[in-house]
Amino acid sequence: MDGPDLSEQTVLVTGSAKGVGRELLLATADCGARTAVHYHTSADAAREVADAARDRGASDAMTVQGDVTDPESVNGLFAAVEAELGSVDVLVNNVGDFAPAHWADLEFETWNRVLETNINGTYLCSRRALPEMRENGYGRIVNIGYASSEQGLVSPTNFPYFVAKAGVLMFTRMLAADTQTDGITVNAISPYVVENSDEFPDELPRGRPASFEDLVQPLYFFLDPESEYISGENLEVDGGWLPETV
Repeated sequence: MDGPDLSEQTVLVTGSAKGVGRELLLATADCGARTAVHYHTSADAAREVADAARDRGASDAMTVQGDVTDPESVNGLFAAVEAELGSVDVLVNNVGDFAPAHWADLEFETWNRVLETNINGTYLCSRRALPEMRENGYGRIVNIGYASSEQGLVSPTNFPYFVAKAGVLMFTRMLAADTQTDGITVNAISPYVVENSDEFPDELPRGRPASFEDLVQPLYFFLDPESEYISGENLEVDGGWLPETV
């Protein structure tokens, strides 16, 4: 699919060594972006993604390590990207652990990790990216949410993930309001079940999970220069899923 021209832009996708993050980053490489492949522990996979990004048209590509839940680490990873590729024009906050178990069975460390990687990681990376974006008068931030989080979707299973994703969407709306005059847009993409998900329900909307291409399309939309007035929005990629029980 055709995307916007990103040949003059630096793109950082957190957690882009694997899964959804990998595919979103490679989609920006297809548009000629300078790409930063972020990883925490998957160095070999990140290098493979950077090589693939170059093969697919990225004007430049690098790998960068960091823990998005640690302020000093976040500052270091952004500094590394800025030194090699220039200031970050597009930030995709993709990192976010989940824990598909009953809330009472979760270890505190797991509970905390889910909250920290989803909401704290989104906050810390956005806060670090914004000063340069504001100075440049341009920026695109895209956060990864979860379908129906805005409707207060909740379950005893995976509870901290639902809480964190609701927080991500609230943060998205707040940040959009706080950047209205800065040439920056802040939006969210919220899938339900994606093709690489660890678990699949018995019934899927339209008979299949979302493909990676289904997520790339809204990313391209939010990054398109003609979408400059669209901010604070959440686009659910769920095939028409209706989680309510009537």
